Amino acid sequence: MSSVEYFEVECEEKKGAEYYRQIANDVLLDHNLLRVINKLHIFIDPKVPLFVATGTLKKITSLVRVRDIANVNPLEGKITLVIAEETYLAPMMKIFWERFGKEHVDQPDRFTVILYDVTEDPKAIEEIVIADPSKNLFKDLIYAFRCIAPEGFRLRKETFTSTRFSFAASENLLSEDIDQIIAEKFALMGETP
Repeated sequence: MSSVEYFEVECEEKKGAEYYRQIANDVLLDHNLLRVINKLHIFIDPKVPLFVATGTLKKITSLVRVRDIANVNPLEGKITLVIAEETYLAPMMKIFWERFGKEHVDQPDRFTVILYDVTEDPKAIEEIVIADPSKNLFKDLIYAFRCIAPEGFRLRKETFTSTRFSFAASENLLSEDIDQIIAEKFALMGETP
């Protein structure tokens, strides 16, 4: 997890901590969340039982526009887009179909999109917003931590802001001091509540 500034798994069982570090790494990598997490502290106490994940987020990138994934080349009667990044191709196509009509949008191959008889200025097309990466971030983080937390830990408390998050889960009711435990885990990362 080289892109994460701080990553620690705290558990009484050393082997358990190693396993959870690998599980967390794999799940966050699979969900492409390592790019947004700056610091992460996971605390597991199987005796209570309790799972707590606290962390800070990197500044989330701005909106993704057509110009971020494609070169827009106007030609007579058509505009050809050369796709450099396929990640947002599907949402871009959906927006183009809604905006220009399917009959004016063609995709001859996976790296080319052609807009026919479109009167919109090519510069305006470059500025069309095709995705907001922050829109699903919190839902994705919750899903990832549900995958990381031990099976059966279904009673949860989640707090997410634009800069930090906490996720606590247990098989039992969460204790009244859960907020204090969360604050302590933030403090271990050098973060104040």
